[in-house]
Amino acid sequence: MDSNSKKLTVHAYSDKRLERKTGEFVLPINPEKYEQSFKIEYDVQPAQGSQGVEGRFKSTAPEELQLEFLFDGTGTAYGYTRPDQTVQQQMDEFKETVYDMEGTIHQPRYLKLIWKDFTFDCILSQMKVTYTLFDSEGSPVRAKLNCTFLNYKETERRVREENKSSPDLTHTRVVMDQQTLPLLTHEIYGATKYYMEVALANELTSFRDIRTGVRLSFPPLEKAEP
Repeated sequence: MDSNSKKLTVHAYSDKRLERKTGEFVLPINPEKYEQSFKIEYDVQPAQGSQGVEGRFKSTAPEELQLEFLFDGTGTAYGYTRPDQTVQQQMDEFKETVYDMEGTIHQPRYLKLIWKDFTFDCILSQMKVTYTLFDSEGSPVRAKLNCTFLNYKETERRVREENKSSPDLTHTRVVMDQQTLPLLTHEIYGATKYYMEVALANELTSFRDIRTGVRLSFPPLEKAEP
């Protein structure tokens, strides 16, 4: 088995769907550790004249992944896969992959981290480099990197996975075979009575005038109400 297949690999892309790959970087040695952080955000502002707070849910913050790993130029690290590169050369290549601007999108690249069965779609949030060892000429021969990545999901994929069903949100549906507008309206709003408003919002000449494969928009409930 290729030794690189056991190393954490960073794949870089120039598009949100992670389809146009622009490069990759295989860590020369696997991380010493990694940490995952999950955060739920609540509105904790107390109401006027109140002491307690209800803690209303606002959103789920993007998952964070922190990696800590080494670049080594001493030739003494067991299993190191870049013994012929200096620490600075390794730093330059890694930085180009995860940090430098991608000209076609005018921002750093979108990333996918892969390590065995672990996959993490993300963007780089922070990178801290600590040089810990130098040769006689002052060039670094060992550096410790601590990188923070934020989980990233392309908008359409995120919406599909969230599967939000609140009637206060705009929804879209692709009409499947045997589906009717009243049936779809009931699925979204919990009632069929809004089907005429949905027909108007989609400029349908009749609520029966829907064809298989057509994408319909279902506005928020307050906008659909007469």
